Amino acid sequence: MKKVMKGKMSEKSIEQPKVRREVYELSLLFEISQTLDHSMDLGQVMDSISDAMAEHMGLLRGTITLFNRDTGEIMIEAAHGMSAKQRQKGRYRLGEGVTGQVVQTGKPAVIPHIHQHPQFLDRTGARHGLKKDISFICVPIKIADEVVGSLSADRLFTSHESLQEDLRLLSVIAHMIAQSVRMRQQALEEQEQLREENKRLQNSLKDRFRPSNIIGSSKAMQNVYDMIFQVSQSNTTVLIRGESGTGKELVASAIHYNSMRAKMPFVKVNCAALPETVIESELFGHEKGAFTGALNQRKGRFEIAHGGTIFLDEIGDLSPTTQVKLLRVLQEREFERVGGNQTLKCDVRVLAATNRDLESLIKSGSFRQDLYYRLNVFPIHVPPLRDRSTDILLLANAFAEKYSQMSHKRIKRISTPAIDMLMSYHWPGNVRELENCIERAVLLSDNEVIHGHNLPPTLQTAESSGTVFKGTLPETLKSLERELIIEALKNSKGNRARAARALGISERLMGLRVKSYGIDPKRFKAKA
Repeated sequence: MKKVMKGKMSEKSIEQPKVRREVYELSLLFEISQTLDHSMDLGQVMDSISDAMAEHMGLLRGTITLFNRDTGEIMIEAAHGMSAKQRQKGRYRLGEGVTGQVVQTGKPAVIPHIHQHPQFLDRTGARHGLKKDISFICVPIKIADEVVGSLSADRLFTSHESLQEDLRLLSVIAHMIAQSVRMRQQALEEQEQLREENKRLQNSLKDRFRPSNIIGSSKAMQNVYDMIFQVSQSNTTVLIRGESGTGKELVASAIHYNSMRAKMPFVKVNCAALPETVIESELFGHEKGAFTGALNQRKGRFEIAHGGTIFLDEIGDLSPTTQVKLLRVLQEREFERVGGNQTLKCDVRVLAATNRDLESLIKSGSFRQDLYYRLNVFPIHVPPLRDRSTDILLLANAFAEKYSQMSHKRIKRISTPAIDMLMSYHWPGNVRELENCIERAVLLSDNEVIHGHNLPPTLQTAESSGTVFKGTLPETLKSLERELIIEALKNSKGNRARAARALGISERLMGLRVKSYGIDPKRFKAKA
């Protein structure tokens, strides 16, 4: 019995050191893994790893070196048990000392007794004067097949078996460090690529043209800016199209003031605002006595704009007669004043704009096809505000600042509910409608903030106005059905058969519905 117990005790005494080693190895590897995951600072990570190795493995010193390919030097990145001065001394060349050989060959080295090994340089001087029997283990840190550094440790010599266990553990740690270094290198490379891409995009945006008189940074507006830039330096006729209130006049102004004609006249004509009897005189001028009231000779807009640009807004509203004369100006660059015989030459660039469907007007015969082709040399489409929603807040802020200065009021901000209302509205009147809304809101604001209730009723939502519908769908459908039946009975003067036919239902179903809703058809009959 005693022999059996003795045998069991001896087995347990052998197993306990193995269990303890496995526990501290797992604990060490877990701590190193956590350290590598939670920090991007390589120096801080290396110091933490060397400290953790010393604590769990009982090392005298732990060192992590990295190889600098530009200088050809192997330098200490982190160390435990060394002073800053000793770290500075720890510099090696490839093949120099044990560390240099490990980095050069990529093979680990185990030195049981450093005082007996001639290649151990102790360049740091950290082991100088020690009488203890110290062992040295050094393993390479590899990324793929490339050695990027080394991991080494000093410890008191115990046994060769123990050194091999430490070698295995250090190799695992070196592999973890290598993977972390590789991931950091990839992250740094990706960050550098992103920085370069951002610089390229920023430079590209700086180079891209943006008129100073137009507000907006959306992609749709940037396309407009690009087209303005392309056409502004030429004398090409431009047709600016878009809904009312989108800012077509601003586009025309940007084209003129960024062209070679910028210092010459920029004349604007609203073709829809002038009656047919006056438009010809306004465009081409008239001679004295040309018609009743023509007391003096008068220059037309084309003559005034000589050398510069003329902007013909609402070009789709020109009369057929005026269209013919405008076509001649575009083709021949010449015209006569009303009532005159002298042909005048003009050097004028023509910019036209319309919110009408010119193609439909051509089909109906109210707009000349040949004039359309003369005007539509370089079309620019200005997008509606609903297609450039990212510009709404930019425009709103600009208008708030403009009208706060004009009305001598201070507007600090636009409230969040008001912003939500501005962003959810469909803006049929486009930028002009937005400007009018902000002007009104600035006038109504009394506490330096534009609130939702300062905006027009058309922008109010059910939530902001407290008019959220509370009925259920079945209730609403019943109410609508009852109203439709009553309306049909009114129209048929109480005749259920005619009302049923008008609603597309049978007389039986009409009878059931009338009874269900308690409707008396007799009260709709015509009185005798």
